[in-house]
Amino acid sequence: MAMSRQRQLLGQTSYLLAALALILAALLPQSPGRIAWPGPDLLMAVTLAWVLRRPEQVPVLAVALVMLAADILLFRPLGLGAALAVVATEVARRQQQRWRAQGFLVEWLRVAILMGLMVLAERVIRTLFLVPATLAPLPPLGPEALRLIASIAAYPLVVALLAALGLRHAAPGALDP
Repeated sequence: MAMSRQRQLLGQTSYLLAALALILAALLPQSPGRIAWPGPDLLMAVTLAWVLRRPEQVPVLAVALVMLAADILLFRPLGLGAALAVVATEVARRQQQRWRAQGFLVEWLRVAILMGLMVLAERVIRTLFLVPATLAPLPPLGPEALRLIASIAAYPLVVALLAALGLRHAAPGALDP
């Protein structure tokens, strides 16, 4: 029991450190003055992959706090990204047993659908509530679609990297209730 709790705390700490590193990396200037293709949302990809592999290591409060910190530090609408991420990860968490049984391609497709729905929901919410452009301008659809495609394409690489670091699906029945 104690070893299981230690493993869970180590996993939570590892997730929080990885999320912090990804947020800090997003804050770094990437070639100032140069227009480039938008990169993937690695924070969301890592969060979804971690939730689908070890849901006990990524509690909903950790997801909410990490995504809220990302919203604040990356000057996104406060709480919107966090709320959408919580909904997406909870959908994934509830379905993870079934998704795992159907193989990685089905998981990848479902994660792609979740990410697409998150982008769509954010655009709809920001349009419906007329978020002032001075507070948080609505990004153009083109770069946002490219970022979504990059995020979906990066997901298998994120999963492979996490597997190389030892984060794999738990054996059936190995998770604590």
